[in-house]
Amino acid sequence: MNNTIQDTVRRVPLEARTKKPKQRWHFKQTWPLHLLVLPAVIVALIFQYGPMFGIIMAFQDFKPWLGFIESEFVGLKHFITMFEYNYARQVIWNTFVISILKLIFGLIVPLTFALMLNEVYHMRFKRTVQTIVYLPYFLSWVILGGMLIDILSPSGGVVNQLLGLIGVEPIFFLGSNDWFRTTVVVSDLWKETGFNTIVFLAAITVVNPNLYEAAVVDGANRWKQTWHITLPAMRPIIIVVATLALGNILNAGFDQIFNLYNPLVYETGDIIDTYVYRVGLVSGDFSYGTAVGLFKSVISLILIVIGYRLAYKYANWRIF
Repeated sequence: MNNTIQDTVRRVPLEARTKKPKQRWHFKQTWPLHLLVLPAVIVALIFQYGPMFGIIMAFQDFKPWLGFIESEFVGLKHFITMFEYNYARQVIWNTFVISILKLIFGLIVPLTFALMLNEVYHMRFKRTVQTIVYLPYFLSWVILGGMLIDILSPSGGVVNQLLGLIGVEPIFFLGSNDWFRTTVVVSDLWKETGFNTIVFLAAITVVNPNLYEAAVVDGANRWKQTWHITLPAMRPIIIVVATLALGNILNAGFDQIFNLYNPLVYETGDIIDTYVYRVGLVSGDFSYGTAVGLFKSVISLILIVIGYRLAYKYANWRIF
């Protein structure tokens, strides 16, 4: 009997027999780190996961005086209404268009600027330009919105005054459906380009200089060096930046739109977040607003998962 037990123990892998003691020892060594992260976990549970109970409003005809328990359940009524309502579909379309434009130009412009800035050898000039471009990133959209309203004013704005010098009629950038999306994308680049430029510049600094020296020996000019060495080396960080932007593709920048838009440009500038704000909080239709917000969250989650999987596949960058 004893021999049988001993044989069985020998056949069990050593890692399986020592797994639990190792886990206990590991926790004893790292418990200060768990204690350190505990307040953040509690805050996330209270303010991030606790409010998720309110999702139930999307499936109810919610009345504040009745509460969650007594309000009538209506199933998918609000989701059906959302897709039947032409304006809701327009809002979803506006969100996709603005977000995709921000995603595309938010990658191309900082990447191009970083490559150009990397070719500057005068360090003082390089740092000065980098600081000037990075400065708007620290300003809130409340401040930048007020600045843009003054700068783009059709009556006395600097931009329209300059256009007037070359004979162009004043343009109502923030009140014209033809110009509002362009204004949103360009102003977003003005604010965000500096941050992404620094990220791309950091990626360029880790490229092995020996590769450039070998390319020079082979007769490659600066353009060929950039195309065949710099860009391939930056591919992982480019994919990471694109993946993070893909996860926020349905946000489209509530702070920015809210501080710049007005009823004149609802047709092309109203996005899901501003629409939910007006419908849910201003008009008091909590159930319908929650349904629209839940739809956005589910689509965003799907895009985040797809983005992370693509990042892991093409950039060897893994989150889960």
